[in-house]
Amino acid sequence: MLGAIRTKGCLSDDLREIAICRPAIINRAWFEWNHHAPILSACRDFTDEKLAVIRQLNPPNQGPLNDQQWAVLRYCDAMTKDIAIGDDRFSELKKVGFNDQEIVEITLTCAAYNMVSRFLVALDVGEVNGSPPDALLTSDHSAQ
Repeated sequence: MLGAIRTKGCLSDDLREIAICRPAIINRAWFEWNHHAPILSACRDFTDEKLAVIRQLNPPNQGPLNDQQWAVLRYCDAMTKDIAIGDDRFSELKKVGFNDQEIVEITLTCAAYNMVSRFLVALDVGEVNGSPPDALLTSDHSAQ
């Protein structure tokens, strides 16, 4: 299932990886973050400044993220923190141009990686629970 989510969907790589990385940040799943942040960083036109917004637990604004990236971040945050999604989040996704299939794929990706992150954290699988992600990342940002 996870392989299909990562390789068979219609989402662009950056949007898919945002939907994977946000649950990792919120749920403190550093093993998951350390595997997917480098993939996100390697996406076309994805900058260190954009990654800095993704890394924030509660980003105050979208910064350099484009409108679709920001809408995915906000939607995944709502899914992860609140579970129930308000109409305003669906409207935001539609407003920035997502169709029904893309919204389903964003939802599926975020839900699946919430499952993964909660499994990894609960069993402390490679997590080093209690450590921030920076303690686990290499100091060479280009390796990400």
